[in-house]
Amino acid sequence: MTRLFRNKLRHFGLSESGTAAVEFAMAVPLLIAIFMASFESGFLMIRSLMLEQSVDMTMRELRLGHYPLPTAALLKEEICKRSVVLKDCEANISIEMTRISTANWALPSGRIACVDREEDILPVTTMHMPPQQNDIMVVRVCVVQDAMFPTTGIGLGLPKDAQGGYGLVSVSAFVTEPS
Repeated sequence: MTRLFRNKLRHFGLSESGTAAVEFAMAVPLLIAIFMASFESGFLMIRSLMLEQSVDMTMRELRLGHYPLPTAALLKEEICKRSVVLKDCEANISIEMTRISTANWALPSGRIACVDREEDILPVTTMHMPPQQNDIMVVRVCVVQDAMFPTTGIGLGLPKDAQGGYGLVSVSAFVTEPS
């Protein structure tokens, strides 16, 4: 009986049937993880670029005086209208506009407060409006978005809030034009 068992064991150890399935089972999860990381990083870049472009275009319109009485709600609406890939943008955006004094050139310190979706409380942000002629204005915008694959690749490494969203931040500065 032991001789028969040894022969079967030797035959099993020398057999090459099923090796492709083992290689496939080892390689496919790695390839899927690479695909998911690539997709997440590409979508993160698209979101970031669209936010930057929409903030720049909105601030250009504001600088040129195309908004008669700009409010935070109007700026949120305009930024979100231009950035079409941001999901639920108007509920997840915060805008901070600060006038910079030319006496000491003190820039806003610290990080911009993003929307806290867990507490349903909007952050307190300052909006010095309307800017006067030749004022230097710094605008900081934060939009909270959810990672597509939060447990793999880049989605795993992003700093996230309690609900799994990461903050996209855009900063812009301009000088108001004299009328």
